[in-house]
Amino acid sequence: MIQNRILLHFPGFEPLDAEAHRQRYKRSATQAAAVWNARFDVGTLTLDGQGAHFLVDAQGTDWSTRSDIHVFDHNSLISAMRSEPLWVQIAKGFKAGFDVVRQGGAVAYLRHAWRFGLFFLFPFLFVAAGLALGINIAVIPSTFDLSTWWFFLAIPTGYLVVRHGVIPFSDRYHVLHLLADWRLAVALAENRSEVASLIERAADQAIEALKQPSDEVLVTSHSMGANFAISVIGRLLEKAPDMVAGRRIIFVTLGGAALQCSLLSSASILRRRIGMLARHRDVDWFDIQCLTDPIHLYKCHTVALSGHPEAPQPKLVFIRFKHAMSAERYRKNRRDFLRMHRQYVLGPDQPSGFDFTLMTAGPLPAKSFESLVSTRAPVIQARS
Repeated sequence: MIQNRILLHFPGFEPLDAEAHRQRYKRSATQAAAVWNARFDVGTLTLDGQGAHFLVDAQGTDWSTRSDIHVFDHNSLISAMRSEPLWVQIAKGFKAGFDVVRQGGAVAYLRHAWRFGLFFLFPFLFVAAGLALGINIAVIPSTFDLSTWWFFLAIPTGYLVVRHGVIPFSDRYHVLHLLADWRLAVALAENRSEVASLIERAADQAIEALKQPSDEVLVTSHSMGANFAISVIGRLLEKAPDMVAGRRIIFVTLGGAALQCSLLSSASILRRRIGMLARHRDVDWFDIQCLTDPIHLYKCHTVALSGHPEAPQPKLVFIRFKHAMSAERYRKNRRDFLRMHRQYVLGPDQPSGFDFTLMTAGPLPAKSFESLVSTRAPVIQARS
């Protein structure tokens, strides 16, 4: 049973800072406490040389565990992209989409996981359809051979339909956010300066965090966060390999989207670090996936497809969200693909084989979740 844990968590592509992630964790922990008949007391956020982190004191009938949870968010990059003028966001988003196609990513997505390929195409097709609608309205005078004076009405109307009709409607499907997601994917693959600086800073903070003793070192990442987790832990091993000597790192990707970046031809540094982690004797890596989550490459092996087929492959662990959610909540949310994609890190309604709070703050060794069965709740019991 784990009594003391250090957790390094890398969230997905969401406009949330470390405090917002802590608040979400606290809400999920409240749900988990009711399900597992335990207490999860989530502390306040601390900002220091170890980055942003908070303590979780968990207690059950015959066990207690303290987890120091470090959140390595990339909200600064998201906020910078989303603060740009609308048409700049659209133009840069389409430029990123072209880069993904040019670097072979689009073909690879459709080849290995067609649902993720459709996820890639969706925001670009949505915006293209909206722009086409506006352009068709603007050229109505030419279509019907009307007087050129009609253009003074048709062109502004076409613009207003796009700006105040299509764009607000697109927010329902997070289209501009998805365009920014692909911009960051390309920036990560190319290891641009703003990304490299964030990775370097996070690696230094992780080194400081690991100076503390613990029974377990757990690294978790969600979605796009897998790219940052691989990059930061890889950089940590490059800078301070002795930090993990005699300590095993349990490395867990949740709906991981590392292939979103590593399948791009420019992602040579990321692919090298993927190979480094896969081969490192002190790293145990497994990948939790769900069939009903289209925003990851389901049943795809990240290490092999990143150019390391001979390296040890992370075990694929399959779960079903419906086993942890009530029938009503599952039915309500199942068609919201972004909401379902977040379920990996959200709270449960009922016991199942996987729960993020239990894995990250409970007494069970994280590696035990490598053998989970989605329909079977783990047994939480201290050894006599």
